[in-house]
Amino acid sequence: QVQLVESGGGLVQAGGSLRLSCAASGRTFSSYAMGWFRQAPGKDREFVATITYNGGSTTYLDSVKGRFTLSRDNAQNTAYLQMNSLKPEATALYSCARGVGRYGTRWSSSYDGWGPGTPVTVSS
Repeated sequence: QVQLVESGGGLVQAGGSLRLSCAASGRTFSSYAMGWFRQAPGKDREFVATITYNGGSTTYLDSVKGRFTLSRDNAQNTAYLQMNSLKPEATALYSCARGVGRYGTRWSSSYDGWGPGTPVTVSS
């Protein structure tokens, strides 16, 4: 079973940036898609971004396109979510997840391993 650990969350002012990291255990990191989801207080979990197993393609939530960038370093078993021009509505617990296959989707059911999450707070 994969173990995922997120880091990099924190408090930032609106317009600021954060870089989240997701470190994975195991030797098969490069065989699976990775995704990021977020859950704000009192709201359902929401898809943020996904990246294919080889980093060749990414998909984003419409509201973060052009501001968030998802990348991965398969040699380091780590995925990164660069978040720029942050808005207060981005405040949430951000969790990374491992896909069940090489290509991720927007649906949480296509991920079978989840990290505990890292909190992001954007102040206005």
